[in-house]
Amino acid sequence: MTEINIQALWSSSDRGAWVAAFEHYWSFVKPTHQELERQMDSLDPERIRAMNADEWFEFLHKEYFRWKYTAANRYASTTKHLKLQVDECGVQQLHSFKDDIFQFAPTDVTAALKAAMQIRGLGTAGASGLLSLLFPALYGTVDQFVVKALLQVPDLPERHQLERMNPEGLTVSQGVILIEIMQLKAQQLNVQFDSQEWTPRKVDMILWAVRE
Repeated sequence: MTEINIQALWSSSDRGAWVAAFEHYWSFVKPTHQELERQMDSLDPERIRAMNADEWFEFLHKEYFRWKYTAANRYASTTKHLKLQVDECGVQQLHSFKDDIFQFAPTDVTAALKAAMQIRGLGTAGASGLLSLLFPALYGTVDQFVVKALLQVPDLPERHQLERMNPEGLTVSQGVILIEIMQLKAQQLNVQFDSQEWTPRKVDMILWAVRE
C-alpha cells in the first residue's frame, strides 16, 4: 500500500482497508526509531504511574521526547526547555504534573491537555502525544498531519472548525475537537466491525500516515 485515500477510507466499511491503513503507519517510522516506536506503542501506564520523580524525568527525556521529536534539532530544543524547568523548579514539581495527568485524563480532555502542557517543551501536539501513549483508548495525537488529513474528508461536521485551525499551532480547544473526532471514529469502527480493537490512537496513526 503506497498511499491512503482518506476520503474513501473514512466512509469505508471494509475492515481490511482500515487494517492496511493502520499497518501503513509503520512504513513512516525511521529504522533508527523502530525499537523505540514499538516500546512506546506497548507502553504500560501503570509503570509510568509508579515512577518516582527521577524516573519520570528520565522517561520524558530519554523516551517520550525522543519518540515525539524525531528531528535532532527539535529534540535538542525541546529537551533544553525540559531540563531548564527541572533546574529552575526541581524534579518534584515535574513529578507533580504526572499526578495531574493521571487525575484528569480519564474524564476531562481539556484539563488533561493542560496538565501535560505544564511540562516545558510540550504544546498541544506534544501533550496529546503523551496522553495518546498513556491512554490510547481515550486519546489520539493531534498535529499538523492529522488536521491536513481530516481536511481531505469533505463531509465532516467539524470541517469549518478544521479550516480555521493553524495546523502547526493548535490551541487546546482545537486539540479537544480533534481528539473527539478520533474518539467518535474509533467508536464507530468498533460498532461497525463488532470489535474493541479500534482506538483514537490507532485512528491518529492512520491519519498521520496520510501523505500528500
